[in-house]
Amino acid sequence: PWLISEDITYEISVEAISTMVVFLSCQLFHKEVLRQSISHKYLMRGPCLPYTSKLVKTLLYNFIRQEKPPPPGTHVFPQQSDGGGLLYGLASGVARLWTVFTLGGVGSKATASPELSSPLANQSLLLLLVLANLTDASDAPNPYRQAIMSFKNTQDSSPFPSSIPHAFQINFNSLYTALCEQQTSDQATLLLYTLLHQNSNIRTYMLARTDMENLVLPILEILYHVEERNSHHVYMALIILLILTEDDGFNRSIHEVILKNITWYSERVLTEISLGSLLILVVIRTIQYNMTRTRDKYLHTNCLAALANMSAQFRSLHQYAAQRIISLFSLLSKKHNKVLEQATQSLRGSLSSNDVPLPDYAQDLNVIEEVIRMMLEIINSCLTNSLHHNPNLVYALLYKRDLFEQFRTHPSFQDIMQNIDLVITFFSSRLLQAGAELSVERVLEIIKQGVIALPKDRLKKFPELKFKYVEEEQPEEFFIPYVWSLVYNSAVGLYWNPQDIQLFTMDSD
Repeated sequence: PWLISEDITYEISVEAISTMVVFLSCQLFHKEVLRQSISHKYLMRGPCLPYTSKLVKTLLYNFIRQEKPPPPGTHVFPQQSDGGGLLYGLASGVARLWTVFTLGGVGSKATASPELSSPLANQSLLLLLVLANLTDASDAPNPYRQAIMSFKNTQDSSPFPSSIPHAFQINFNSLYTALCEQQTSDQATLLLYTLLHQNSNIRTYMLARTDMENLVLPILEILYHVEERNSHHVYMALIILLILTEDDGFNRSIHEVILKNITWYSERVLTEISLGSLLILVVIRTIQYNMTRTRDKYLHTNCLAALANMSAQFRSLHQYAAQRIISLFSLLSKKHNKVLEQATQSLRGSLSSNDVPLPDYAQDLNVIEEVIRMMLEIINSCLTNSLHHNPNLVYALLYKRDLFEQFRTHPSFQDIMQNIDLVITFFSSRLLQAGAELSVERVLEIIKQGVIALPKDRLKKFPELKFKYVEEEQPEEFFIPYVWSLVYNSAVGLYWNPQDIQLFTMDSD
């Protein structure tokens, strides 16, 4: 009966959802991912199965509504003096088997999140993520994941195919609004990723929205404050961007959305900038942060893939975005020269001493050269496909033209340098003809005129840069510990003894 939220009290709804989380929390006390348990048996095959779509729909609506708890003094049932919930006495005997205490128990984190405005929405979202990430049974797929993959908009009147089980409909506009508003939490970002990746109906709907900035800006803010976020939250935000940039319509439309006064971007005052240029700035900043701090190749790869997907549709790049693209290339170039120098010195040293183990500079050099090539491909893709739309990028290229000289004859970059070299040579010649001491405005004017005069057939065509996000094999090895770390840290009124946690290390949650 707890599924029918309209006919039941707030407290019982929270308690019922918390009890289900407790039933499933045996996973916390196993290092390996559980693939079968009593909970799995009842939820996957038992009498719970017919309620799958109702449960998923209710949990989603609880998240959408963000309903606040009733004010003090309006409880239908008297509260216990120790603050425990209605079901505390009933559940605690079972809960102690797993060293869990329900609402208000010893060690409860109920007071740890004063900003949490809706315990029901939070608990519902955590349970939904737990259910969505249960492993498939040997003879049946996860029904909760099936429900999440297939639900449709209430405005979609087309019939569900008979092959789709656990189907239901939900108001996509309300869901989209809630997702936009709640992206400050890990779990809301993980839900957004799950829906974008697994439900083609919601992905199509979101990409067709004319207010995508409401969704993209909170994601960019997560990446911008990378120092304050855990690595998993940053990964999810970045993968969401990668999934969005797989769509050419998205890549075009973000340059048409003009934003004013982005207050959280503190490096420079941005009074007016397109969403596309802001996205480029934030992704480049993430790459630079990663280069100097975490040095995570996975993060690099996904950042560059998102930029590459967008590059053919770069439009009217903000001058600061164009500068940052070239500045990143400058940083990579310096890093390349430094490692090259270290490798040369190390090689000389090895000739005089055979006993000292050498650092693997060849591997470092290979990684840096891969990133440099990718950056050159991104610049080349923009010049080849939308040169006439991006005078600021041409200006930045010309301003730092010496930077590219060393790569013209490099065997790894010769082919991709052809177009860049041609553009630099062509426009440098026109600037030379115009005379010395030209103003910025005059240079941009010459560039705009030159774009019209440059024969397009002189630019060599390369295969289109396109990258698609694919989950790793056995994604549950990543997602199940991540989801349970969110439950451990964010569940309202639930406590697990940290000494008994086996699924993840306590310093990585």
